[in-house]
Amino acid sequence: MGFFQDLKQDLSQAVNEVSTEELELEQAGEDNMFGQTGEELKDLEAMLEEEVSALGTQVEAMADTEETATEETVAEETATDAQVEELLNEVELNMSETEEVVAETKEETIAPMYNSATELSTDTAVITAGMTITGDISSSGNMDLVGSINGNIDILGKLNITGSVNGNSSAAEIYAESAQINGEVKSKGSVKIGQSSVVIGNIYATSAVIAGAVKGDIDVHGPVILDTSAIVMGNIKSKSVQINNGAVIEGMCSQCYAEVSPTSFFNDVKKNRKAV
Repeated sequence: MGFFQDLKQDLSQAVNEVSTEELELEQAGEDNMFGQTGEELKDLEAMLEEEVSALGTQVEAMADTEETATEETVAEETATDAQVEELLNEVELNMSETEEVVAETKEETIAPMYNSATELSTDTAVITAGMTITGDISSSGNMDLVGSINGNIDILGKLNITGSVNGNSSAAEIYAESAQINGEVKSKGSVKIGQSSVVIGNIYATSAVIAGAVKGDIDVHGPVILDTSAIVMGNIKSKSVQINNGAVIEGMCSQCYAEVSPTSFFNDVKKNRKAV
């Protein structure tokens, strides 16, 4: 728009300069360089002004057209940006709603299954004497094993074993009396291995009382009590160890879960001596 205005002003200025020079020649009674009289110059000036005016009108029209086109382009770009932003907001909203629906559906579907699988049951399953089961067993309740199982046992309740197990056993609490166990014994609570029970495998628990025979390592975060009839071939890690008279152990005992660390204690003593 500024370019066309400057062009119009330059043309008008040129016409004014020509008109001034011709007027001076006319007043002096002289002809111009083309031999034209003052009257002829006036006609020429009028024609020139008309052409300049027409040209100015065209220039203004072109400028208005350009300005209008520019405004329309800007308006279209603004409208397009607004539409894109609105579309993005709508897509984001739909994605958020979809994620919420998926999360709710997942929770509604999985939560009942998970709760039903992890809730402790008060029911007790009994494997009677003379019964042999081959395969893994899992339960949310308790179990009394009098027969034999060739497989792993994984229950949430208490496991009482007076029969035999050829596999790993996992439960909240495990009691073995006159039992034969060939596999690891893992308990979230206590483990008791009674007399005449033989365990060939590692034992993991929070506390343990051993009155039978164990061939394997004992890893207990609480206390371990070895009764007078206990026979242990393996290392013991615990918070404390009580070995009654008559118990036999072949292995190393480490109270690594105790509140006092012998290593830290003697390191402090060594530092204090150096400081003195």
